[in-house]
Amino acid sequence: MTVNTYLNFGGNCADAFHFYEQHLGGKILSLFTQGQMPPGGPPIAPEMNDKVMHARLAIGETIIMGSDVPPDHFQPIRSTYLCLSLDNDSEAERIYGLLSEGGEIYMPMAETFFASRFGQLRDRFGVSWMVIHEKPMGA
Repeated sequence: MTVNTYLNFGGNCADAFHFYEQHLGGKILSLFTQGQMPPGGPPIAPEMNDKVMHARLAIGETIIMGSDVPPDHFQPIRSTYLCLSLDNDSEAERIYGLLSEGGEIYMPMAETFFASRFGQLRDRFGVSWMVIHEKPMGA
């Protein structure tokens, strides 16, 4: 069994996935628009034609899926975070800086008792992230 994360966006799913592909080392595995649906499916509002119906992105060994929903149905993620674990402080700082640009910082990047770098934010696409470089912990 596999559990994957599925994200809804308010019209910018393709932009988000291309950003994550470029800056997080991800790879878009598929990206289909509403307008690419075969005939006979549910009717599509014309303004949704070029919006994402389904996309898959691999980041490391994790698969993230996503789609666009009509903007009046979209709500940013509130209680769930995607957590990026990085191998060093400089990479954690770099990724945090990229994701926080144009977004909302919840917790500035800092040292904590459990991590040499840890921060929380919502990116400009509405996705909440934790970025961490954990300290080695004893058993």
